[in-house]
Amino acid sequence: KWGRMHREYLKEHKPIQYNCLLLSGKLWTYLADLNEQAQDRLDRIIEQMKIAEGITEALKASDPMAWVGAMNNIRVRAEEIIREELIFV
Repeated sequence: KWGRMHREYLKEHKPIQYNCLLLSGKLWTYLADLNEQAQDRLDRIIEQMKIAEGITEALKASDPMAWVGAMNNIRVRAEEIIREELIFV
């Protein structure tokens, strides 16, 4: 997901860098590394936000709808951070 997004960003906004990576044969390893870094960072951000906002398994058990809403909100914010820090740079 993240590698594909970054590839499209490179094609549109940084075509010289994209072509250099493509012609040198490093594009796919570069995108795979970026994808792995982004996913690891996303997981860490989500866990940190859950702790900071008090989203626990107890909340999940007592009020599943509130838990789902809170987790969706956290995921959206965390994905926005990843897009700004790693993908669209």
